[in-house]
Amino acid sequence: MSSPQSVLDNRPVSVAHLFLSRAEATPDGEAYRYPVGDSASGTEQWRSLTWAQAAERVSVIAAGLLALGLRREERVAIASSTRVEWILADLGVMCAGAAATAVYPSTNAEETVYILADSDSRVIFVEDAVQLAKVVSHAEGLPQLGHAILFDPVTDVPQVEGLEVLSLAELEKRGAAYAEEHPRAVERAVQGIEREHLATLIYTSGTTGRPKGVRLVHDCWSYQGVAQEVSGLLRPDDVQFLWLPLSHVFGKALISGQIRTGHVMAVDGRVDRIVTNLPAVRPTVMASAPRIFEKVYNGIAGRARAEGGAKYKIFLWAAKVARAYARTVQESMAATGRRRVPLPLVVQHAVADKLVYGKIRAAFGGNLRGSVSGSAALAPDIGYFFSGAGVHVLEGYGLTETSAACTVNPADDYRVGTVGRPLPGTDVRIAQDGEVLLKGPGVMRGYHNLPEKTAEVLESDGWFRTGDIGEVDKDGFLRITDRKKDVFKTSGGKYVAPTEIEGRFKAVCPFVSNILVIGNGRNYCTALITLDETVIMPWAHTHGLADRSYTAVVTSPEVHELIDGFVQRVNGDLQRWQTIKRFSVLPRDLDVEHGELTPSLKIKRPVVEREYAEVVEAMYEGSREA
Repeated sequence: MSSPQSVLDNRPVSVAHLFLSRAEATPDGEAYRYPVGDSASGTEQWRSLTWAQAAERVSVIAAGLLALGLRREERVAIASSTRVEWILADLGVMCAGAAATAVYPSTNAEETVYILADSDSRVIFVEDAVQLAKVVSHAEGLPQLGHAILFDPVTDVPQVEGLEVLSLAELEKRGAAYAEEHPRAVERAVQGIEREHLATLIYTSGTTGRPKGVRLVHDCWSYQGVAQEVSGLLRPDDVQFLWLPLSHVFGKALISGQIRTGHVMAVDGRVDRIVTNLPAVRPTVMASAPRIFEKVYNGIAGRARAEGGAKYKIFLWAAKVARAYARTVQESMAATGRRRVPLPLVVQHAVADKLVYGKIRAAFGGNLRGSVSGSAALAPDIGYFFSGAGVHVLEGYGLTETSAACTVNPADDYRVGTVGRPLPGTDVRIAQDGEVLLKGPGVMRGYHNLPEKTAEVLESDGWFRTGDIGEVDKDGFLRITDRKKDVFKTSGGKYVAPTEIEGRFKAVCPFVSNILVIGNGRNYCTALITLDETVIMPWAHTHGLADRSYTAVVTSPEVHELIDGFVQRVNGDLQRWQTIKRFSVLPRDLDVEHGELTPSLKIKRPVVEREYAEVVEAMYEGSREA
C-alpha cells in the first residue's frame, strides 16, 4: 500500500485529470444529487447524476466553451448560488483548459463589474435574470465579455451589442456539434494542462478596500483533493451535503476531495432548506461555518427555555453533562491516547443521550460522522456541547490564499478550541511575533495584477503570511488566537484580543447573532450586539412584549437588562481591562446586503464601526479611566 507522501508526490496534474479518471473508474457510481421541482407545492424531489452522466455533460460544456473561441487560461466567470450546474460549469471550464472566476451571487453590480474587468473574463455563467442584469446594466464597461450563459430560463432576454446570451442547454448543443467535428478537442485541452496553469481566480471579499484576485493554479486543487483523501477527512462511502457557497474557496475545495474519493455529493445552496434537507439527505459528512452551529445551538436552547419547567432544567443539565463528557474525553486522549471517562459521568451521559442528544443527532440526519467547520472560530463551549452530544464538529483552518484547508482536526482525536493538525504536505510555522506562516502546494501563486500586495504576504521561499496569530501545542495542534490586525491596545497600554471575548459571549448568550468588541485606543472596551430574531422573538412573546416589532423588542429596556446579565457573566471570567463596560443592542442584524458582513459571514469591523460611529461614541461619553 502506498504511503500518504507517495500518493501526494504522485498526484494528478489537475482536477480535470482527476475528474476524467474518476468517471472512467466508476462510471455507474452516483456522483451528485440535486433537488428539482417546487418545494412550496411539495413536488420537490432529489435526482442523481452518475459519474458517466456528469462527465458527458462536462465534456459538452467544455466543447461549447471551445466553440466560443475560449483559449487556455482565459477566464470564465460563474455568478450563481450553489447548485449542481455550478459544479458542471466549473469542471467544464477546467476541462477546456480555461480558468474560472468565482463571483458571489450576493455581490452588487459595481463590484461584480470590477471583478469581471480585473479578471478579464471573456464568458460568464449567470444563474438567473438578477445576475444577468448586473452584467447587462454595465456592459459598456466590459468590452472583453462576449458571452453570458444562463442556468435558469429568462423571458425577454435583453439585446446588448457585443454580448451574446445563451442558455446552458444551447451551449451544450453547440458543444455537442463542436465535439462531432473535433472529437478529441476536449481530451487535447485536458492533456495540455500543466500544474502551474491558472485554474481559478477567487476574489477575497475582504473586510477593507477592493477585493484582491487570488491566483490558484491546477496543482492547488489537485493537492486539496489528494490531501483530503489521505488525511481520512473524506471516504469513498461518504454522503456529503454541500450547501456552502461555491464562490468561496471552502466549498470549492470540497469538490476536489469529492472527485478524488468518488463519494456522493448532495448539492443545494438554499440556506433556508438546510434543516429540511438534512433528514432527507442523511449525510455522513458536511462542512459548515460556525454561524450555523451557533444558530442551531441557540435554537435548541431557545426552545428549551420557551418550554420552561422540567424540560428546560433537563436541557441545562444535559448541556452541562455534554461539555463535561467532551472535555474529559479530550483530556484523556491527549494524555494517554485512550478514552477514559469516570463511570458516574458515563451513566449521566447515557441518560442525557436518551433524553436530549439523540434528538439533536436525528436533526442532522442521524448518520453524521463529522462536520468540518471553518472560515471563523467556533466558541469552545458550543464545540464541547456538540461533541458531547455526538455531533463531531471538526474545526479546520485555511484561507482563500491557501485554496482552503491547511489544517483540520482528525475525527478520532479532535481538540475543541484548536483547528487541528496540518494536512499532509503542508507546513506550519509561528513567526517571532506570533503570526502563523504556511507553506505547501495549496498556497496561491500571488494576487492577480498586484505584485506589491503579493510581496507583502508571500516570501520568496514560499512561506505565506496569514495575518493570524496562533500557537502550536506539543502534539502539533494549531490554535488561532486572533487576527493580527484585530488585536488592539487600550489607552492604558493593555492588549485585547476581541475575538476571544466575542467567542465567550456567544457561548453563554443564546440570543446573540453578532457581537463586535471595540476599544482600540480607548480607556475601556464596549460592544455592539445584534440578536437572532428567531430566538429573541419567542422570548419576547412570553415576557409581555408580544405586540412589538423586532426593532422595538431588541431596543427595549427589558432586552437590555436580559443581555446585560450575559455580559456580566462573561466579564466575571475576564481581566479587568478586557471587560465590556458598556454595550448597545443594534436595531437590526448585520448583513451582507448592507456591506457589514463578507459573503462568508465575517464581520467587516471598519464598516460596522463607521456605520454606527454615533452609537460607539455615545458609549464613551463622560468616560473616565477604567
